Amino acid sequence: MTLSQYTDSLRGKRVTVLGLGVSNRPLVRLLMGAGVDLTVRDAASPDKLGDIATELLEHGCRVITGEDYLKDIDADVIFRSPGVMPHEPGILEAVKNGAVLTSEMEAFFEVCPCGIIAVTGSDGKTTTTTVISEMLKADGRTVHVGGNIGTPLLDRADTMGPEDVAVLELSSFQLMTMKKSPDMALVTNVAPNHLDKHRDMDEYVNAKKNIFQNPPHPKVVVLNADNDITRSFAASAGEGTRFFSRRDVVENGAFCDDGAIYASLSGKAEKIMDAKDIFIPGQHNVENYLGAFALLYGQVKNESMVSTARTFRGVEHRIELVRELRGVKYYNDSIASSPSRTRAGLRSFDRKVILIAGGKDKGVPFDSLGEDIREHVKTLVLTGLTADKIGKAAVDAGFTGPIIKKDDFRDAVLAAAAAAEEGDVVILSPACTSFDRFRNFAERGNYFKEIVMGLA
Repeated sequence: MTLSQYTDSLRGKRVTVLGLGVSNRPLVRLLMGAGVDLTVRDAASPDKLGDIATELLEHGCRVITGEDYLKDIDADVIFRSPGVMPHEPGILEAVKNGAVLTSEMEAFFEVCPCGIIAVTGSDGKTTTTTVISEMLKADGRTVHVGGNIGTPLLDRADTMGPEDVAVLELSSFQLMTMKKSPDMALVTNVAPNHLDKHRDMDEYVNAKKNIFQNPPHPKVVVLNADNDITRSFAASAGEGTRFFSRRDVVENGAFCDDGAIYASLSGKAEKIMDAKDIFIPGQHNVENYLGAFALLYGQVKNESMVSTARTFRGVEHRIELVRELRGVKYYNDSIASSPSRTRAGLRSFDRKVILIAGGKDKGVPFDSLGEDIREHVKTLVLTGLTADKIGKAAVDAGFTGPIIKKDDFRDAVLAAAAAAEEGDVVILSPACTSFDRFRNFAERGNYFKEIVMGLA
């Protein structure tokens, strides 16, 4: 089905879009341009939505806002923003009354004219998605990156060719209601995350599994053999399952052995490169590359994969070196919105660091983070709503270093800089979401970089 055929199929139906976030704005404009009978609902007030609300009203669309925006949804088709959970009572009632629940990403799967590679996981999915796309580009392919990162792709589907590749990062929220699988799927790992929105851990895990469970099933599914949850997915992942492991040899996939990375199909292993030659630091990034090697081995030239690994400088806000000042290196790891991400970041350095952490709680315990703080942190600087929780977890784990608490984010960064000496590493790796103060992790990371670049 082409994009125009898809939008044509919506004419004559009552269409509602829930949420006016980044992913849904191109969708809304696409539907308006197609002459669809459109209603848009959002929890924010019209003044907070800004120009987009005015644009909708000028085009004759209905706009319903405020805390009751999910009440009495009267629609034939509902497009759900990833941030709006499908088990909200108002949505369940509308579906019960006959509405079809979908999303911008689900619609893209319907109309995409080229192969789709999709990546999900609790940690590392953005870097892995980007690395895969860079390897494909190095191999001469035309690549479209989207999903949970990059630009929404639905309104661009008509510009894609059959030989192109769409590489998508998919969140648990996007996957919950997905009805189709990609051509190739990769799960980086699964650990407790987003439990402030998911009803329980089982719902979160099942959302991740949904990346490969819908027909047509992927021809390749790559799983992390070192993660208990993802390893268990193999029972239902199908014959095309490959693994990656930093600890053990695998017959199909990629693994690390004595500092070298190997790729293997049917037990025949080939050395790809030395792990130390990967440009971006950290064992978790070795794992990200192992996942990419496992997925693309045999389909992309080895030299294309290796050249990417040796030159790719990483993704913004992911252990991003901001500057070195008076012998102190400052790293922005604002993407680390869960304890497991922060733990991985702390283990990326060969010395104890000055850690800036704290933000909004996601309902995930900080016990294991406390252990890594004890082992890898020199000075702990805490800010945000979770400051006391993280501090307690660190002390309970036996951390005896200085703990500095600052209510103001800027003051926290300045305190970390004041505590630093030549040779130190200062890293913002919050272990929490940014929503107590910022709109998203990128805004938080950019503010951190602004403060650091302003240090005299």
